[in-house]
Amino acid sequence: MAVKAAKKKSKKTLVIVESPAKAKTIEHYLGPSYTVKASMGHLIDLPKSRLAIDIANDFQPEYITVRGRAKLLKELQKDAKNSDEVLLASDNDREGEAIAWHLYNSLAEKTAAPIKRIVFNEITPVAIKEAVKHPGTIDEAKVNAQKARRVLDRLVGYNLSPLLWKKVKNGLSAGRVQSVALRLICDREEEVSNFIPEEYWTLDADFLKGKTKFTAQLVQYKGSKPELKSEKEVQSIISVIQNSDCLVTDIKESEKTVRPKAPFTTSKMQQAAANRLGFTSRKTMQVAQQLYEGIQIGSTRVGLITYMRTDSVRISQTAIDDVREWIGKNFPAELPPEKIEYSVGKGAQDAHEAIRPTYVKYTPESVKEYLTHDQLRLYSIIWERFVSSQMNNAKSKTTSVDITAGDALFRVSASRLSEKGFYNVIKTLSSKEEVTGNLPSLKVGEKLATQKFYPEQHFTQGPARYTDASIVKTLEEKGIGRPSTYAPIISVLLDRYYVTRINKQLVPTQLGKIICRILVESFPEVINEKFTSDVENDLDKVEQNTLVWNNMIGGFFQPFKNRVDQVMESQESLKGSLDETTDRICEKCGKPMVKKLGRFGYFLACSGFPECHSTKSIPLAKCPMPGCTGDIVARKTKGRGKEFYGCTNYPKCGFITHFKPIDVYCPKCKWPLVEKFDKKNGSYKSCINPECDYLHSPDEAVAAEAAGEFARANEEDKKLGR
Repeated sequence: MAVKAAKKKSKKTLVIVESPAKAKTIEHYLGPSYTVKASMGHLIDLPKSRLAIDIANDFQPEYITVRGRAKLLKELQKDAKNSDEVLLASDNDREGEAIAWHLYNSLAEKTAAPIKRIVFNEITPVAIKEAVKHPGTIDEAKVNAQKARRVLDRLVGYNLSPLLWKKVKNGLSAGRVQSVALRLICDREEEVSNFIPEEYWTLDADFLKGKTKFTAQLVQYKGSKPELKSEKEVQSIISVIQNSDCLVTDIKESEKTVRPKAPFTTSKMQQAAANRLGFTSRKTMQVAQQLYEGIQIGSTRVGLITYMRTDSVRISQTAIDDVREWIGKNFPAELPPEKIEYSVGKGAQDAHEAIRPTYVKYTPESVKEYLTHDQLRLYSIIWERFVSSQMNNAKSKTTSVDITAGDALFRVSASRLSEKGFYNVIKTLSSKEEVTGNLPSLKVGEKLATQKFYPEQHFTQGPARYTDASIVKTLEEKGIGRPSTYAPIISVLLDRYYVTRINKQLVPTQLGKIICRILVESFPEVINEKFTSDVENDLDKVEQNTLVWNNMIGGFFQPFKNRVDQVMESQESLKGSLDETTDRICEKCGKPMVKKLGRFGYFLACSGFPECHSTKSIPLAKCPMPGCTGDIVARKTKGRGKEFYGCTNYPKCGFITHFKPIDVYCPKCKWPLVEKFDKKNGSYKSCINPECDYLHSPDEAVAAEAAGEFARANEEDKKLGR
């Protein structure tokens, strides 16, 4: 009787990625011979409680197992011991390479199985299987670049933070890159504060051809551009020209070519998501991570976009072929004869492709039922940006008409898309972008009638405060940080309450201004754009193996440490000077309350501390509800910590608003005003009362301040029985 051959043991491979979502997607692609586990980010890192840099030994870092991660590390070691092969599949960037390096060192002690490195730019079956077929080794130069950045940031942070504790307030911290971003925001705030608006006027007029009315703007008066400083000047022009004959004196037609934009880099995606979707940078990256790691589309799990941390606009040939095939089927007239290439920006690392959909066939419309609202919105702009980048140019035709009335020249323009080109796939294109203005058929020499003049007052707009979009753009332009750090930079400044977000604008707090002033005055050679940009360039050199990481740190540290020691001795302490006495009395012990600067801004605390722990929020304004004696204070929602404003008599009084009230009152209804912002008007004040339509332009704000003082004086008179 023949003996059956022993059943061949199947090979078992352990794949380690960073997140459970990514693990789930990849395991779906690889099948039963593979086990995919998540490291949950870094398992080995510097301890938080001490410097942990051996300065005397070439700045060698002293790594430990991250607190709370020992159990997970042991589980991965056990899995590796029971596997025939281990593949480290953390992200293909410096942080990911460092994670893989630490895992390699930890697992190699426990298993004889070969440990290899795999990298990929997208989570698709083809990309994952191809990566598994061609494993490599860990890039030591990339690990050294991460090590250099980690050590440098630790040296800066662990020397500057104690300085702030001693001179300003306990618990503060400073960082190399974040402090430079804070400086940019503080410098811009100073420009905003110093700006003095100037009044100017414009003049529009309605013209009639038959029954068709259209509006044109005054562009010249007596042969030069009008500079109208007052309503009187505008009215004097109107009085001169209102009875003049109005003639069409020139008609010009022009054609403009509009080219598609390159696919998204990280910064451009964050800017677009902020401007078009209202996303913060942090939210953009969170949603992009979800799209990258995998979405369940019916019975298939799909990574919908490529890696979302990149500074390159490069596209693979496979993706080019995919998108050109799709365009050829759906918009054949808009397919260029050759692929369109975009130049990579100066200083770009070009390690990854641009951000693009992994499969063009997954149109936003076809996957909308599987995505959350935010996922769909972000995916839509990524898909549209990529597909449109490989389509024909659009063309627009503009008609410009000059109308002469005496010494005045009015001009009106209308434009329309003559060839939609790549706009065929931009679903967010509005009708205003397709057609701007509406003109009747006109001829040179034709006489028109005037119907009405519209003089309008304006004020010059000062420099705009930074938003998420504009600060990311500035950081990128100045070479500060990298794609992976833009969102964390903003988040850290907000979390530390050095900056707050008001009407989507980034505004430095009093605490942020104080810290910025101390750091900039004391360390101008470190807290500046050039130093930070030079560091990024040096880190690139370390990654390219043209600079030794220890040498990079050594040239910086000793002069920096000497300066820290000098400032520690010479800087005047500001502790206690930030507190202000108030006339409010503690409800618990009767002692005066003190206005103190805390972790999350100013608050009221009992001067009897530590015997009395009573604290209160700072009142912003009196509650306007009839019969209510409460104050309006800032509050935060329980879940997301979003700030809103409500009455101290809640729940008896249900007053609530999401706009920040100020202690200035409406002259019409006596309710508090709030500060608002929009692109048309800039910053302005308006009444919080939903039944009041009072809106302040900048000059009215001055009157409102006076009205507010008057209202407060009346309140005092009532209290004193005058």
